[in-house]
Amino acid sequence: MMEYRRMGQSGLKISALSLGGWTTFGDLVTNPQIARDIITFAYEQGVNFYDIADAYGAGEAERMMGDVLKDFPRHTLVISSKLYFPMSDEVNDRGLSRKHIMESIDKSLKRIGTDYLDIYFCHRYDDNTPVEETTRAMDDLVHQGKILYWGTSEWSGDQLDEVMTVCEKYNLYKPVVEQPRFSMLRRKRLENEVRPAAEKYGLGMVVFSPLQSGMLTGKYDNGMPEDSRLANVEWLQKHNFKEPWIEAVRQLKPIADGLGITRAQLAMAWTLCQPGISSAITGATKLSQIEDTIKALDIQLDEDVLKQIDRIVSPVTE
Repeated sequence: MMEYRRMGQSGLKISALSLGGWTTFGDLVTNPQIARDIITFAYEQGVNFYDIADAYGAGEAERMMGDVLKDFPRHTLVISSKLYFPMSDEVNDRGLSRKHIMESIDKSLKRIGTDYLDIYFCHRYDDNTPVEETTRAMDDLVHQGKILYWGTSEWSGDQLDEVMTVCEKYNLYKPVVEQPRFSMLRRKRLENEVRPAAEKYGLGMVVFSPLQSGMLTGKYDNGMPEDSRLANVEWLQKHNFKEPWIEAVRQLKPIADGLGITRAQLAMAWTLCQPGISSAITGATKLSQIEDTIKALDIQLDEDVLKQIDRIVSPVTE
């Protein structure tokens, strides 16, 4: 049974587990049938939140996911996309300028095949654009009905303070959600900076990479499989394939085995029980991966297990 959580102080309800397209659809997953099988299974299990970005697969993630999502009633879906990263060599085809925002939303809507986005994320903070310019453009998109809510992704506590101050000053629609990276292994920024800001402003948190790009599944216990995400995405390998992390994940195996679950399910269940999490975004390149991960919804971790996990991961967490 899927659990639905309120996204911060908004009235929107999203599935506790959500499906994202980062480094998967249109990138590592190019077979339309595999994508259809994964997305359809997620939908049938009650997943209503689907997270995409224009930069994922250079627009292919939006097209591939949109081609499947259009078969489901639109009112049953919460679809998000993002903008910020360069989409071409053109100097204005990037960032959070008014020009790029107004042009990008129409391109994303066309690729996905929908009249509106439920959530539109500023994928990163833009040092080259005044926050007032960005917030006014997002406010206009809400008034135009092209987006219902907007949010930020990987913004710092100070940056969230800044955008909220500007929105309050000019009576503009405020962001209602932040999307930070978060897992057992990478949690300090959320815990020390993002969560306090989210609590202060009533922001929801929809976290990505809860399995740390597959590190927490145990697939890297004995090296790097050729068909793994880290083997095929060099920059992810650089940031994730670390011996202290690999050893910590090995030590998590007895805990998972004792509970009769996989380490992927353990990591996801841990994420979902952390304070303030509206949804955990997971990705999948195979149907079996989402079939395994979604079982985490039925897992409750007691205090003793949480303490055992902390003793293992705390020395190496970032």
